[in-house]
Order: sequence, then C-alpha cells, then structure tokens
Amino acid sequence: MDQEPRHQSPGPTTPTDASLAERPLVRIVDDDPDVRMALAELLESVGIDAATFASTREWLESGPAHRPGCLILDVRMPGSSGLDLQYHLARSGDPKPIIFLTGHGDIPMTVQAMKAGAVDFLTKPVRDQTLLDAVAVGIERDLAQRANANAVRRHLDLLAALTPRERQVLAEVARGRLNKQIAFDLGISQITVKLHRSNVMRKMQASSVGELIRAWEAIPQDLRERRP
Repeated sequence: MDQEPRHQSPGPTTPTDASLAERPLVRIVDDDPDVRMALAELLESVGIDAATFASTREWLESGPAHRPGCLILDVRMPGSSGLDLQYHLARSGDPKPIIFLTGHGDIPMTVQAMKAGAVDFLTKPVRDQTLLDAVAVGIERDLAQRANANAVRRHLDLLAALTPRERQVLAEVARGRLNKQIAFDLGISQITVKLHRSNVMRKMQASSVGELIRAWEAIPQDLRERRP
C-alpha cells in the first residue's frame, strides 16, 4: 500500500508542510496492482501526487486525507465495491469527488454512480487524456467544496457572536422584511431594529445587505437554528 506521494523532490525543492497540504492528492483504489501503478505513474507524470490502495477497507483504514483531490475507484473489488464506498461516504457526509474506473460497467451501474454524484464513470482501458480531464474536474470540485465549507465555518463563527435578538433580526432581514415590519413582528421600535441591524452588519463583517444575506443563506438551515 502506498499512502504517500510516490515521488518527492529532494533537497531545497522539497515542499514545506504548508505547501504540501495544499497540493492535490489523488487516491486510487483498485485491486489490480498493475492498474494502480499505471494510474499513479500517469498522474505523477503531470505533477499530481498519487496514493494507492488495494481495497476499500485499506483505504478506509488509512484515515482521512486533508489535502484537496479526488478518488479513482474500481467498481468491482473483493469485499466492499467502489459503489459501496461511494454510498458510505455520502452517508458520512464526506462528498469526496469520485471517478469510477471499471472493466465491468453497465448502464444501470453508470446511472446509479452518476446520480449519486460521481464525477465520471470510465471503462477500462481508458485514454490517458480522458482520465486526466476527469481528474482535473474532480480536483476543481473538491477545491470548490472545501472553499464553501471554509466559508460556512467562518460565517458560523461570526454568527456565534450575535445575541438571540440579533439573530432574529438577521433572519427577518434575510426574508426581505422592512425595518417597520420587523419592528412590528418583534414588538420593538424601528430605532431598536436599526441598532440591531447595525450590530449584525458589524459582527458578520458584511459591507452590504446583499453580502449579509448571502452569508446567511450559505449556512445550512439546521445550523442557522442552533442556539448560541
């Protein structure tokens, strides 16, 4: 099992821990050692780090990868299949982009994988460029998901600084309610509403109402409703 990038440059060109953490890592899960080696060498030939695993169990036991990237999964392997792993990741809330690569694909299997969010479903043998294009899409998707998750965490941290009343005002502003409507609904004066709105804008670090609403809407509803 190869859980680390197969090749790293020695000496002063070796990346720092910080820069390495930002470099994409593609993890390959396939029970065929020749396929694993060929895929890893292809990726590394274009400067993409690769790690290989002989089974879904081996991959799961390796622990999470904190680097951006995607998975290349064989569909049919001894033990749990690639589709089983896709289902497990979806249930666990880890939407890692997946590229399926198989010699035994069929239309129902392809539809199932794509409906569940797979980047692509490729059949062996696959053209090098076709695979590399799919990997590029997978990495970009993961980067976007990570950026969105970081933004949500930041919004939640800022939201935690709001008082319960300020949260109420924020929710009403996000609904498009006017100050006088909010004042009536909450049984407070318009001046008090304006004060709360000002505090909300400052605490949420929003420069405009539009930015404030976008921040609110980026937070999943179940997290918005949690008490401070």
